[in-house]
Amino acid sequence: MATQEEMDKIIAEALADSKKQSKWHRPSNKGLSADKIREARKILNFLFMALFAVALVIYFVFPEQRPLFFCVGFGAMVLKIVEFILRFMF
Repeated sequence: MATQEEMDKIIAEALADSKKQSKWHRPSNKGLSADKIREARKILNFLFMALFAVALVIYFVFPEQRPLFFCVGFGAMVLKIVEFILRFMF
């Protein structure tokens, strides 16, 4: 069993570590909770994967529809870029 001095030392080290880490974290979001951002990112990732799958189907099944393939593919990329921005901004 740990003595009182050992427990105080462990607590002091944990507090020092948390202060070191806090300077690297961004300030709290203005009204946006982490859960809302995470949920939005999940939805954007799902939509990206769905659009990417549709783009692949268009590419291989309808080879004459290249403009449609590019539109769907670029739309999927835009969704991924938005998700990327959310990941690093919040």
